Amino acid sequence: MQRLLFLIVLLVSTAGMADGSLEEDVLQIHRSWEHANFELSGSEKIEGLERVAHAADRLVERWPGRAEPLLWKGITYATWAGARGGPGALGLARQARDALLAAERIDPGIMNGAIYTTLGSIYYRVPGWPIGFGDDDKAAEYFRKAMQMNPDGLNSNYFYGDFLLDQGQYRKAAEVLRRALRAQPDPEHPIADRGRRRQVEAALRKALDHAG
Repeated sequence: MQRLLFLIVLLVSTAGMADGSLEEDVLQIHRSWEHANFELSGSEKIEGLERVAHAADRLVERWPGRAEPLLWKGITYATWAGARGGPGALGLARQARDALLAAERIDPGIMNGAIYTTLGSIYYRVPGWPIGFGDDDKAAEYFRKAMQMNPDGLNSNYFYGDFLLDQGQYRKAAEVLRRALRAQPDPEHPIADRGRRRQVEAALRKALDHAG
């Protein structure tokens, strides 16, 4: 039933791109992504994210030279890569990285530093050389930029906190994750807001368990 509802939402939203403004098109992608990412699971989640990523491809084609579609291509491909995992995810992560770097060249400050938050998450989660292009130093630099742009944001603090957790900096991770929970709720995107806060709470419990 969830899959059927998602397909209906995605078909309706992407069909509306033919006549909508850029803001409307981006909002449709955003809502389809948050449903697939936070309300689906298992194979349905992977398939859902794949469909949203391809919808983001069409958004890039429809709005050439604009940063917003490229940002959302980066976000959707990165999320799809994370859900899919395995060797096939590396190519998706590369496409996400390239889209985000293209968006950065147009408007680096879009969505309060979301480009840098997403790039940071990609660089620390992707394997390093010789398998992939992962690089913890690059990840740290991108997170520094993201935190400068959005020091109190839910996503910026969650992903930075998760990175610190991965680095074994448990006390600092807990501090950053607590700040994520203090972020203002997003009434326009309650599904993503609730889902992300659950992820923050899980990461915070892990950080506190390790911090002792």
